[in-house]
Amino acid sequence: MQRVMSFNNFRISWHFLTFTSMVGIFAAVLISGCTQQNKTDSIVIGEVASMTGIEATYGLAAHQGIELAIQEINAAGGVRGKNLKLITLDSQGKPDESARAITRLISQDHASLIMTGVISSNALAMAPIAQKNHVPFIATIATHPKVTDLGDYIFRVCLMDSFQGEVMAKFALKNLKLKKVAILRDVKSDYSIGLAETFTSILKAGGGEIVIDQSYSAGDIDFKSQLTAVRSKKPDAIYIPGYYTDVSLIARQARELGIEAPLLGGDGWDSPKLKEIGGAALAGSYFSGFYSPEEPSPRLKDFLTHYQNRYHVNPEGLAVMGYEGVQVMVNALNQAQTIDSQGIRDALANTQKVETVTGTVSMDAKRNAMRSAVVLMIEKSGNLKYQASIAP
Repeated sequence: MQRVMSFNNFRISWHFLTFTSMVGIFAAVLISGCTQQNKTDSIVIGEVASMTGIEATYGLAAHQGIELAIQEINAAGGVRGKNLKLITLDSQGKPDESARAITRLISQDHASLIMTGVISSNALAMAPIAQKNHVPFIATIATHPKVTDLGDYIFRVCLMDSFQGEVMAKFALKNLKLKKVAILRDVKSDYSIGLAETFTSILKAGGGEIVIDQSYSAGDIDFKSQLTAVRSKKPDAIYIPGYYTDVSLIARQARELGIEAPLLGGDGWDSPKLKEIGGAALAGSYFSGFYSPEEPSPRLKDFLTHYQNRYHVNPEGLAVMGYEGVQVMVNALNQAQTIDSQGIRDALANTQKVETVTGTVSMDAKRNAMRSAVVLMIEKSGNLKYQASIAP
């Protein structure tokens, strides 16, 4: 009797264990299926942006453009039936943090594509990691030519330094009729050096003269020594291919020294804080940028309305680049033969005449966007006045 009872107890226990095991297996399969379904229901887009630090105004602007575009795409049904899932990490404006952030997005978050709202020095630290892992990488505001030289998975939607330097040199010669120009460059910035070199080459080729070439380092606060040397050469203009933080201080000190020549620059000037810091000292100066709100494009007007409704400010050029970066990316995702690294890369490389808010964008053989630049003048009020569009 005892043996039978023991056997029966064993049999009951065995059935119970078998039942619970089956339930566990079923649950595991169900969870696994749900997890797999969640993975396949979205395309993970990794973003590294300078959300804090001295470059935060650039990173935040680019991020807002990217964020708005992705929200609109998802609201319209996503891409090929899938939502875009944006994961944003802060680079703090530092190359080492940028490298750590992209490594995490690739290895932990399994991003299918990387968007970047960082300047050239940080993009140069990230691009080799994307290339090594064969993850498509789109630079939205990194303008140094070397960025896309780092591999065939690296793309750019913004203007290059070389083109911006060319734009301002031609504008100085043809539109402003200036011949004698001084340069004040940031020797620690790949961006500043690149623009200065191209500007110098094009200006000289067009019959202009660089009367003096001075340097500073980002973060300097006293530029009077360099500006005194510049003043002695009596230039028609001063080309300062730097960022708004330094440019604003340079402009104020130049005017204090009695220098009245217009200042010229690039997209690094494009920030609301330029007016806030530089004030009236920048009136009558010019810089190359990505767009002008004065352009008569219905797509641009719609974008401006949506952006202002969402963020309650006017978009900077870098916000437009972030938004257009997503437009180029979505076109590639729709055109790709397969939604994997190789398929997305190939579709990006074949980008031709994609309609964006400011016009059309095509990729050249080196994966750089072919697009026009605009030149903007800073009025006494601080508003930006459209001057010219210059095609590549």
